[in-house]
Amino acid sequence: MSLKRRVLVIGPKLAPLAEQAMPKADFEVAAPEMVDAVNLMRSPFDLVLIEAGAADPARLTAVIGALAQTASPPAVILVGANLPASLARALFKLKRSDVLDAPLSPADLARCVASLFADTAGAGGAARHSQCWSVMSAVGGAGGTTLAIEIAATLASRRLGDRVALFDLNLADGAASAYLGAAPNMHLADASAAPERIDQALLDVFSLRAPGGFDLFACPRDPYAFAKITPAAVCRLLEVACQVYDWLVIDMPRHRHSWTIDVLGGSDELLVISELTVPALLAARDLAAEIEAEIEDARRPRIVLNRMASRMFGPAPSRAEAERALGRKVAGVVTSDWEAAACSANLGGPISQHRPRSKIVKDIAGLVDDLATQTVAGRRQSKKVA
Repeated sequence: MSLKRRVLVIGPKLAPLAEQAMPKADFEVAAPEMVDAVNLMRSPFDLVLIEAGAADPARLTAVIGALAQTASPPAVILVGANLPASLARALFKLKRSDVLDAPLSPADLARCVASLFADTAGAGGAARHSQCWSVMSAVGGAGGTTLAIEIAATLASRRLGDRVALFDLNLADGAASAYLGAAPNMHLADASAAPERIDQALLDVFSLRAPGGFDLFACPRDPYAFAKITPAAVCRLLEVACQVYDWLVIDMPRHRHSWTIDVLGGSDELLVISELTVPALLAARDLAAEIEAEIEDARRPRIVLNRMASRMFGPAPSRAEAERALGRKVAGVVTSDWEAAACSANLGGPISQHRPRSKIVKDIAGLVDDLATQTVAGRRQSKKVA
């Protein structure tokens, strides 16, 4: 390593290996029970190496949580085998982290360290600030997949130079690939046997360049996919993606799975999509309340009303009436344009590609710009607080 970094090693077995891999680094070895947020703020580190067998998973999860709470979280490498999903979930909240299978050589560790710091070396030491937006339909057919595609396409067109990825986590029968005219290529069930081996190289294999300028991650149709794919694999996939992409848009399944709360808890924005019907509005209200009750310190879910039409075409509720039923303000509305949506789905590609003047495109652009502006403001506020 060309820079002299401060490295904290948690677990005595890792210390000799780390010294061989990083001979110019300053090392400190500590027991898991000695690490807390206060100590880390007093003595910040650039890198933390954690031996998975050094303590029970609950203790190590607490340690990783303390690292995430620091003003400038260090890079973290977890070394071990057969890691529980709770540890993968904790790592998912860090900007820079990786998992290595034991046993490993000094060269393996050195390559992993170099990869974690590769992005910061060329940017004056600034870590990648990826954003993860999850989209979930309140009821079937609410249009969550269509809006997720349009959000990804808008981000790709508006954030010049940023890398955008769309993840279809409707693992059994996702429709994003069909809407985009692409062949799904994410064989996540095979990777579930060894989720710690999911890395950027495998991410490149799984990805497809979709019309609209973003990368698509979608699984082939498999009715048993949810049983085959483990929570650790899903969390690891998104963790690695956060190190590669600037923006992640996740098309979430409507029904709850073992990893749902983990993914929602690690998201920066949660968009609940509802139609303008009373059952859909009630479902959206209940879903938002459930998420708020289960995820501590999470961003409040934002409800988006889809297929908004003029009242002259039917007795649909107005925006004000919908907000009264929801018990909260909505984040935005998307105007109904069935012809544009159907045309784009049939031709394969985002609506913005085939019907750029559609009101759907305009409404999504406004929603994305509003959310992105709030994201930038939040980052500036965080820097002031820090």
